Amino acid sequence: MSLPSGEVRPSWADNSEILVLRLYIAAETPNSIRAVANLKIICREFCGDRCKVEMVDILKEPLRALGEGVLVTPTLIKLSPPPVQKIVGDLSEILTVAHALGLEVRDEETQRRLGHQG
Repeated sequence: MSLPSGEVRPSWADNSEILVLRLYIAAETPNSIRAVANLKIICREFCGDRCKVEMVDILKEPLRALGEGVLVTPTLIKLSPPPVQKIVGDLSEILTVAHALGLEVRDEETQRRLGHQG
């Protein structure tokens, strides 16, 4: 999948880095389901094939979550490119989450469309 020309672009798009994310969820809870859906939108709209997501269910791997300091779900951790960042919540504020991940929306129509997602 390629990025739409001129609409959205990772701030790190000129190099070969891939956005590496880890999403901590709690099984099939409503907030976890929303976070997964919203993260799919973010990856599709902003990253195309330059996004790798690992899902971790804290009910199956509680020690892993504690080891990474995850006390609330859903929690999204941006592992790469640096800096590492944590975002807590269902990711429904898509444009805010995208900005926090270093992704930019330059097109007003895309901003309007994504501003009403979630």
